[in-house]
Amino acid sequence: MSATCAAIGVDLGDRRVGLAGADPTGTIATPLTTLERRHPKFWSALEQACVERGCRLLVIGLPRRLDGSEGDAAVTARRFAADAGRRLGLEVTMWDEWLTTAQAERALIDGGVRRMQRKSTVDAVAATLILQSYLDAHPRRPSP
Repeated sequence: MSATCAAIGVDLGDRRVGLAGADPTGTIATPLTTLERRHPKFWSALEQACVERGCRLLVIGLPRRLDGSEGDAAVTARRFAADAGRRLGLEVTMWDEWLTTAQAERALIDGGVRRMQRKSTVDAVAATLILQSYLDAHPRRPSP
């Protein structure tokens, strides 16, 4: 990630897509929003979120099976990543999302978040876990 790069993490679900954003230093990820994937204005809403954050990189969660292999969900995620790169003109990278939705759900339950509110926020929290993992593995170098 370059010094001027802003990143958005994406947790792709069948119905909802969670988004998370990196802070300007590329150190901390925070939940942004959840978009309805089948909404007619989904792509324009995603583009707007990217423009507002000055996004240059999408980090899209890559779901793997417990044995590490890729199944139908991974094929769908890779197809989505290709579409996003083409439609938005951004750099796209895939990042292992190993059990992030389960972790997000557990964190929200532990935090006392009610079921209905969890349903609307779990995807954005999962996107935060994906993006934070990516940021931790790719620390930015300080400018000279």
